[in-house]
Amino acid sequence: MLECVPNVSEGRDAAALAALSAACGPSLLDVHTDPDHNRSVFTLAGPGFRDAETAVAALARSVATHLDLTHHEGVHPRIGMLDVVPFCALDEDHDVAASAAIGFAEWAVAELALPVFLYDDADPLRRSLPELRAEAFRKRAPDLGPPAPHPRLGAVAVGARPPLVALNCWLDTDDVTVARRIAGKVRERDGGLSGIRALGLALETEDIVQVSMNLVDLPVTGVEAAVTEVRRLAAKDDWEVTRVELVGLMPTAELAGCTHEFRAWAHLGDEITIEARLAAGGAG
Repeated sequence: MLECVPNVSEGRDAAALAALSAACGPSLLDVHTDPDHNRSVFTLAGPGFRDAETAVAALARSVATHLDLTHHEGVHPRIGMLDVVPFCALDEDHDVAASAAIGFAEWAVAELALPVFLYDDADPLRRSLPELRAEAFRKRAPDLGPPAPHPRLGAVAVGARPPLVALNCWLDTDDVTVARRIAGKVRERDGGLSGIRALGLALETEDIVQVSMNLVDLPVTGVEAAVTEVRRLAAKDDWEVTRVELVGLMPTAELAGCTHEFRAWAHLGDEITIEARLAAGGAG
């Protein structure tokens, strides 16, 4: 089973998002949209081996038809409209995911004239997505395709990796420095928890802030451990985590590793897993 989780730099235009979702067909398991991030995360998978690859190509064509990066605004970092396209082999055959990623990268160059940056298992140098964002077009040229950004679509980061979990912890404050301070303490690169990437972001439409995290090494640091640490750090300054927002889906094994008490507090039901959504027949 191959999963693909493309991140698109659009979270506000309902008509465009409806067109993008329709393009994915029956392989669409979930869409998470955030107007402050101005970003949507599509989860694609299916019973056929090539379902995810077919669906992401259709999504990419729809992005090229409906979207334009020229006037894009949002709090989330991005290098393009079809910003990130990670492939994940759910059966742990990472070579399959890497092969699919390279195939899609070559297709994106040929069909859409997009510059492509490779990361994680798709990149021979195993460079990470944060490294790519910091260096793209400044210290690092595209791995495939044109040397400069596409005038409307920018560039795309294409990778292969194990499944990760993306989630946001909402805090009971509008002070973004609080969220940034907590993010700095929890993320791995600054001495925090292993496998955690984190940003502190302000959500103007909600007048709150959040700690936005990617958990990229689930066997080492899972969902409950990461959120518990954010809660602990917040409580030290008399703040609270008021909501846990899952971005996309998570593997059943990761949900099973959470205690009943934590799941009840965070409102994490059985339906939020990749396997449950597949069994239910898609996004509905």
